[in-house]
Amino acid sequence: MLKLAPEGYPFIIFFSVLTIISFFLSSGIWIALLPFILTLFMLYFFRDPERIIPEGENIFVSPADGKVILIKNVYEEQYLKSNAIMVSIFMSPLNVHVNRSPCDGIVESVIHTKGKFLSAFKHEASLQNENIIMLLNTRYGKVLVRQVAGFVARRAVCRVKIGDALKKGERYGIIKFSSRLDVYLPKDVNIKVKLGDKVKAGETIIAII
Repeated sequence: MLKLAPEGYPFIIFFSVLTIISFFLSSGIWIALLPFILTLFMLYFFRDPERIIPEGENIFVSPADGKVILIKNVYEEQYLKSNAIMVSIFMSPLNVHVNRSPCDGIVESVIHTKGKFLSAFKHEASLQNENIIMLLNTRYGKVLVRQVAGFVARRAVCRVKIGDALKKGERYGIIKFSSRLDVYLPKDVNIKVKLGDKVKAGETIIAII
């Protein structure tokens, strides 16, 4: 049975009802075709498949489906206040948009920052776009995950709160429509992905420590 993210139900119900109304109020099926196609797209977009989480305590998994667009050594001065390796993943509208925790940890902070809606591909989008930061306290130090809204995506959802315990690969949120996710890992990790790689949330190993 197809598992769906609960955030998708309002969209699916809306377009389903619109399809039914269009069908019965119009003289043919053509008027109802567009809302029907949109209903199918919403079912596809908000799919939430199960994933096989790799075993091992020293690994970090991808927090999102998509394409690796940035791997960079940075100094994160706002929250971590330390050197880190930043990995950015772009999610197209065809990707699964459910986000998963990259490792085991306790949620230390959840911070929602309003901002712009630049294209998620742009480097400045990480800092200027509307975003939600989740800071995890882990056995390897603090790990920061940032859900970034894009030009189309206008809302990110973080389902967890301060004090929650997350397991590696556990679902914790979703970004609606195309968007970006940045993860800041400890500086001494060994990165296992490269630019352009396609990754899957909860399954693809992105780093080992």
